[in-house]
Amino acid sequence: MSEIDTKRRNYEFARSRRLAVVSTVSASGAPEAALVGYAVTPDMELIFETTDATRKHGNLKRDSRIALVIGWEDQQTLQYEGIADEPGGAELEAIKNVYFAAWPENRGHENWPGLSYFRVRPRWVRFSSYFSPRSIEEVSLGLAPDETSVS
Repeated sequence: MSEIDTKRRNYEFARSRRLAVVSTVSASGAPEAALVGYAVTPDMELIFETTDATRKHGNLKRDSRIALVIGWEDQQTLQYEGIADEPGGAELEAIKNVYFAAWPENRGHENWPGLSYFRVRPRWVRFSSYFSPRSIEEVSLGLAPDETSVS
């Protein structure tokens, strides 16, 4: 499969789902997982909202590395590792438009105290299908491994 076909398949797969399990790193270095609703851009950037009352919010403010698993139905998954940020200004408005296109019912959340919108840019993506014949395909994207933002 060509790189363009792989990217398109990964995007369509992610777009056809609404939930992901995210894993962040706690201050002590322990993994912490949570379920989030997300939206995806054609560039495979994932957008989700959370409040500052959640563990993932504090974890991402301290260490922007994040991993997600999308899909588990039909024995197919998309594993995703990336770097999260909180855009402001025009970038924030752009990612909110993407998010609300997928989650129009969440537009009322905008006034929640401590609400943040995170954008995750991919570094590595693996699509796995456990149907016969089994298929696993990895793609390294975006940032180089030494470009992580760890405070």
